[in-house]
Amino acid sequence: MTTSFLNGERVVVLFFISTILYSLPFSLLSHALSLSLLALASFFLEISVESSISPFLLRTRPGASSGILLGAVTLPSLILSKLIQSSRGLSLGQLQPQEIEYLTLQYWATTASVFTVLLFLAFTLRHSHWALRFTFSFIFFQALLCIAALVTTSQIGLHPALKLLWVFFHGLASVKLIQHFMRTFPSCASIGEAFLVAAGIVLYFGDMLLLTLKKLCGLLVSSELATADDIKRSEINIIIQGLVLGLLLYPIALKYILQIWEWSISTSYSEQRKYYEIGRSLIFFASLGFVLIVIVPLWMQFVQEFHMHPFLWVLSFVFSEPSKRLSLCIYWLCIICVSVLRFYNISKNSKIERILLRKYYHLIAVLMFSPALIFQPKFLDLAFGAALAVFLILEIIRVWRIWPLGQPINQFMNAFTDHRDSDFLIVSHFSLLLGCALPIWMSSGYNDRPLAPFAGILSLGIGDTMASMVGHKYGVLRWSKTGKKTVEGTAAGITSVLAACSLLLPLLASTGYIFTQHWFTLLLAVTVSGLLEAYTAQLDNAFIPLFFYSLLCL
Repeated sequence: MTTSFLNGERVVVLFFISTILYSLPFSLLSHALSLSLLALASFFLEISVESSISPFLLRTRPGASSGILLGAVTLPSLILSKLIQSSRGLSLGQLQPQEIEYLTLQYWATTASVFTVLLFLAFTLRHSHWALRFTFSFIFFQALLCIAALVTTSQIGLHPALKLLWVFFHGLASVKLIQHFMRTFPSCASIGEAFLVAAGIVLYFGDMLLLTLKKLCGLLVSSELATADDIKRSEINIIIQGLVLGLLLYPIALKYILQIWEWSISTSYSEQRKYYEIGRSLIFFASLGFVLIVIVPLWMQFVQEFHMHPFLWVLSFVFSEPSKRLSLCIYWLCIICVSVLRFYNISKNSKIERILLRKYYHLIAVLMFSPALIFQPKFLDLAFGAALAVFLILEIIRVWRIWPLGQPINQFMNAFTDHRDSDFLIVSHFSLLLGCALPIWMSSGYNDRPLAPFAGILSLGIGDTMASMVGHKYGVLRWSKTGKKTVEGTAAGITSVLAACSLLLPLLASTGYIFTQHWFTLLLAVTVSGLLEAYTAQLDNAFIPLFFYSLLCL
């Protein structure tokens, strides 16, 4: 019975959590207890869900396990790893205490999101299972620990009632978002994948909302919400955050705008399909332009002082070093045009398996992002934000079938999909982009691990690609009877990442980075992330870079 409880994915995740707990200083003991309770609660809930005979209320992606344990612990573990890294910076005098305090508040807000969603999922089960009793018990103790930590500590000077209200907002918003996501895009994600997306968006939005509230409150409660003044935010960070959140909120406004327009037009006009589609398209592009040119920049300027329009600031930033940054843009455009045209033709005419075709894009990510990360990291931050915004706009056009681009974009994107995508939502390109971008964005502040920003590029662009290619061509020994991952592929992935690191570290040292990464820690991080790729049935582009990054920060 114990063997059935501890499958490969769960063993890797539990070992990952144990490694983080072992690395925690004594000052973060309450955080260690919190992560342990979350892991135990999600572990028993996953057992309950996967042993259930009755269908689950939420329609999840076919063929994938629930992934509750993996989805529940990834984001709290990531923030806890950042706390460990930031504690080293504080001891060296390179960080202010306010930054540690705010990161701590984010940790407790994330744990509140996780245990609230776990509670929601536990109540949606249609059967009674012995493991549910443990789940409810651990969730209860986790809630008590969270309340005690928020009341007795002094994160960013907030009143205890405000801190409790803030984390309660994160929990409630996460539940509402995961419900909305699973109902709007049924069968598009596993529970663990939806878990990670919902908690991540709520945390990202909450950070921007806190800055907005600080500005709204003004001098009356400036002592209560001191984070905006004490923690420096770069213009690039605010631009990316405002742009992404604006585009995520835009479909909600678009829905009501189109409804009002449809009610206002005559019946005879609406029956003329051609004119209806043209009018709908004009409203979409006009409203999108207004949001991107007026609403979002005003939000950015409200939370951060820009001496000019934020998009003009972007142009001035690009042209501050025109030879380097424009050359990078030309280099990227050439690679994108050549690779997309080439692989699109191959996908239509060749018998090459689609999973291998998609791995070529992982290699292209290495070619595109590695030089920029070494020589122009700030510009790469901005470029990732722009690429994510373009992807969001294209996906909105595809999902809403906006004339005349909706159908061609849908046909083009379907040429690169696999079993993890659906007609409702195509997520593979988002997961690849974010898998490479998130470690870089999270390393934009204090970072004493030079390999940490490369976590996504190394794990996805090199490790995952080599594992798939070698495993497909030479793999014989499978990790499980039902899975396709092979021991040979995993070994190739781990070896290739270690080889890339051995080449990358001297290059980084030549550009001024100080070598602080221990080889044992690096070997551990590469091995654990490689084993996760071998065992997980979740969207590995989303989880592997975060695991790898978390372990590199220790």
